[in-house]
Amino acid sequence: MKQTTHNSELVNYAINGLSNVNPGVYGCDLHDELFNTDYFIIGYAAAEKWLIDNPGIFAAIDEIKEYEEFNFGQVTTDLSSSEKVVNMYAYIKGEEILADCPTLQQKWDERLEQEDIDQIIEELNELL
Repeated sequence: MKQTTHNSELVNYAINGLSNVNPGVYGCDLHDELFNTDYFIIGYAAAEKWLIDNPGIFAAIDEIKEYEEFNFGQVTTDLSSSEKVVNMYAYIKGEEILADCPTLQQKWDERLEQEDIDQIIEELNELL
């Protein structure tokens, strides 16, 4: 497994989300299930505080702009909303976090069984 430094709050968010994932989800859909069906942070003040305390507001905006321009050809996130920025940032970082899970990469085109989900949780715990 790669030794990458990830934000522990985002890794824990993924771990907690996996505890609610039902077996049968496709590996390729796991990122969407964990980081696009619920909010990482709700509330503008909480979102702004998290951004300031973690990557920095402008670092997060730069990362979002780069990601969206590369993947979509344009920026679509409302960068004036701390809530939208923090949740898109979490989405992007969630992709990177899950890329460090060998079990998920091996099961990308398959439905995940409970043992696969448990193994992914174990791999995420190793990132902490």
